[in-house]
Amino acid sequence: MTEREWDRRLHIRTIGREDESNANYSPYEPTPYPVLQRLADSGLVRRKDWLLDYGCGKGRAAFFMASAVGCRVTGIDQSQKLIEIAKENLRSARLGDRVTLSCCLAERYEIQSENAFFFFNPFSEKVFAGVLRRLERSWMEAPRALTLLCYYPSEAYVRCLDAAEHAFRLDEIDCGDLFSKNNPRERIIAYRFDGR
Repeated sequence: MTEREWDRRLHIRTIGREDESNANYSPYEPTPYPVLQRLADSGLVRRKDWLLDYGCGKGRAAFFMASAVGCRVTGIDQSQKLIEIAKENLRSARLGDRVTLSCCLAERYEIQSENAFFFFNPFSEKVFAGVLRRLERSWMEAPRALTLLCYYPSEAYVRCLDAAEHAFRLDEIDCGDLFSKNNPRERIIAYRFDGR
């Protein structure tokens, strides 16, 4: 299916890049649908999970995962414009209360009961490191398995994850075959903070 066909199927509009970037936050670029399908099929996110989509933009990953897996999803983004578009998508997506959206900075978001976290390089290494500290603190305060999923990870993200004291690499989903050029970054790496 094409991106437009997927969007129509989900009753949303997520195509196109939006350049509202700044020094710490990347422009909006939606995760390709075939990558999201591979993530949904991996079993790393299940119906009982609550996924937090960092840098959700127009909400593609949030709506897809809520629809395909049936999990709850929180989408956050620092752009009020993108969150307003995502809220328009929420009204048409027919997902009930499975998706919630919030405009806030990732490093200030108070983690609730989320236990899975999706990143498509939404911000700088500095912000990512702060988010990881917040995730680790949440894990220490309420021990539970936390799964971190990074699509198209930068070397900086991998360094931060490898340096996290309580995280270990859980799995890797190769996505290179989904695209014409075999790019080693076309993958989802999964890390976990595990319950004590």
